[in-house]
Amino acid sequence: MSCLDEISLILRTTLDLPEMPLGAHTPLLGSLAQLDSMTVASVIAAMENQFGIQIGDDEIGAADFATVGSLAAFVRGKIA
Repeated sequence: MSCLDEISLILRTTLDLPEMPLGAHTPLLGSLAQLDSMTVASVIAAMENQFGIQIGDDEIGAADFATVGSLAAFVRGKIA
């Protein structure tokens, strides 16, 4: 499974969006009502668990949550 697919699965599960199509260009922050500060923290925790990474508060920001693709790019950078 690609990083993008894994991120999409994390988002679908965490945000309870089982049927929503999520692609690289799908907007996140400001576009999904389900994505608030509490669910952002849950998504980050799920990514840390899934990919075996640690994400500091100062490492990730709104730009990383702009789209599914930008979030996947952030994770790829952390695991590289």
